[in-house]
Amino acid sequence: MPSPPDPLDPLLDRWTESTESAPNLAPEVWRRIDLIEGASRETAGFWSELDAWLSRPPFAVLFVTCCALLGLFLAEVRVNRLQREHGSELAHNYLLLIDPLLRADPAARLP
Repeated sequence: MPSPPDPLDPLLDRWTESTESAPNLAPEVWRRIDLIEGASRETAGFWSELDAWLSRPPFAVLFVTCCALLGLFLAEVRVNRLQREHGSELAHNYLLLIDPLLRADPAARLP
């Protein structure tokens, strides 16, 4: 049993590719592309510039390395502060242990 004809077949048969094109079509296309890209660069702002820099592998690796080093530095500063506080507390408790007069006089405070 033959299938019914497709309604698009007559339209596709009439359609032919145009052989003549505008002589200045290519320069016009490139001019429009440059115009659109220039406008998008001007309105994009800081975030698109940052995205353009970080899309390059060397800068992305540098950024990740700097973030890791900054995180390690901040962790070291925090641990150092905690150790300093702990050492100060141990020294204060030791002085209270060996000198009972410090405990009796509330005005005598150690730094």
